[in-house]
Amino acid sequence: MNATRSPAFVMPADAAEVVELPEGGAFTLLADASHTSGALGANRLRLGRGRDGARPHFHALSTELFHVLTGDMEFLLGDERVTVSAGGLVVVPPGLPHAFGATPGAEADVLVVLTPGVERFGYFRRLGRGQPFDDLLPEQDRYDVHFVEDAAWQSMRNAR
Repeated sequence: MNATRSPAFVMPADAAEVVELPEGGAFTLLADASHTSGALGANRLRLGRGRDGARPHFHALSTELFHVLTGDMEFLLGDERVTVSAGGLVVVPPGLPHAFGATPGAEADVLVVLTPGVERFGYFRRLGRGQPFDDLLPEQDRYDVHFVEDAAWQSMRNAR
């Protein structure tokens, strides 16, 4: 057995920090990179009916996994737009532009895992305080969230 192995990390449900979002929904902060020796970060995102989760962006370093727990989610994956229902899984490799949100008329609850992990709890807290995405532009490298323009995604989401 390796004596330098990292200890297990446990986040009891009642100990997880919940960051309410200004337009409804919430992040439940489960594990940041510092909790997992950089292996991963994990959060649960609850979105109100038709609410956006994230505008188009990519991660230069990490793969992002989405497991839709309840509801229906719309995803932009490069140029492809897909709807994923409860029980479905999406894995986004580094460098692929993506965006996501609850479908019109539906709420959604999704488990999100980023690997390798990046310290992102600060990013989620800033979103919870209502900080505009544009104010996060100087922090793109820190949080490995690099925003891109996608007029078709914006048009589709705004048309509802």
